[in-house]
Amino acid sequence: MKNQIKIFIISAMLLTPVIVMAQKVINYTLVGKVGDIPSTAKVYLVYRTAAGRQVDSAEINHGNFSFKGKIDDPIVAHLVINYKGSGLMGKSLSYIKLYLEAGNIEVISPDSLENAQIKAGQLNADNYTLNQALKPIDEKIEALRKEYRSASDKQKHAQDFNDDLELRYRNLQKAQKQVNINFIKANPNSMISLFTLKDLGEPASIEEVEPLFNILSNQIKSSEEGIKYAAKLAEMKKLPLGSLAPDFSQPDTSGKAVFLHDFKGKYVLVDFWASWCVPCRGENPNLVKAFSDYKDKGFTILGVSLDLPGAKDRWLKAINADHVTWTQLSDLKGWNNEVAKIYAVHAIPENFLVGPDGRIVAKNLRGEDLNKKLKELLDK
Repeated sequence: MKNQIKIFIISAMLLTPVIVMAQKVINYTLVGKVGDIPSTAKVYLVYRTAAGRQVDSAEINHGNFSFKGKIDDPIVAHLVINYKGSGLMGKSLSYIKLYLEAGNIEVISPDSLENAQIKAGQLNADNYTLNQALKPIDEKIEALRKEYRSASDKQKHAQDFNDDLELRYRNLQKAQKQVNINFIKANPNSMISLFTLKDLGEPASIEEVEPLFNILSNQIKSSEEGIKYAAKLAEMKKLPLGSLAPDFSQPDTSGKAVFLHDFKGKYVLVDFWASWCVPCRGENPNLVKAFSDYKDKGFTILGVSLDLPGAKDRWLKAINADHVTWTQLSDLKGWNNEVAKIYAVHAIPENFLVGPDGRIVAKNLRGEDLNKKLKELLDK
């Protein structure tokens, strides 16, 4: 919980998928009017394209700001106001998610971005409906973060305090997920339903997402994004429970090639993560505990990092900061990581528990679920 509560919004934005629709140049104009904004504030528009993360910025004049641009396809973006004007990191941030789509996009609020109304096309209209349904839960999550930030150092180091926050946080995540599922079921003809499904508790199991995909309208399923997602579902079916885990090799932190078969005879958690992935870093304390409890009982972890080219120092720094002492591998190719391709990894954190015989025993075990599974298998 200690790391999960301290979430940085920009790192989360790095996980946001690029939305691809009809191939054409789209002109957009985003105009904002937000009250109670100090003169020091600055606004940023953050989104991802095939070329990587893009960040535009604009000055705010008496609460007014605007952006104009061209994109190839409608894409999801985050609009961020830093009240101190000091960039995309820090505590003085206000932000909302919206969609860059053709035409005019108006963002209007009497006070903060979180309370803004967005006037635009159907993508933003449906997204607004979903966000309103999620708002009560989002507010509770923010209250939980504030509770952690205002806690004393003694409380932050107390196991009971952190366990309580962790449980409440996970319950709120489950509530979020249910709201998203309800929206998908109620709006089978909305592209937002498909985008929401793609992000539904990523990485989700095929058993969970395939029935939801099947209820979407034929129009949505036959769209370019729908066809791509159907192909992803087909990939997810390639490694069912009980199947042999594909062997692989990748360099460790010293450059030495390490193979999965080097760990045959043990239960191995193949853990896909990255130093820039906030949920991954939040899950690391749970992995540290599981490794400590079961490393002498026939269990180990094999980390596969999706860190980016030229970012080895960040990878090594994260390994040290999070005390992840098990074997770590990476080819530093980001989402083009060769092992991630073999295992059809499209979102992180994701993990596969491989048994002593090389077969996949479980997938995506988190927190207490991982401890329960290891206790079932190894506490005999």
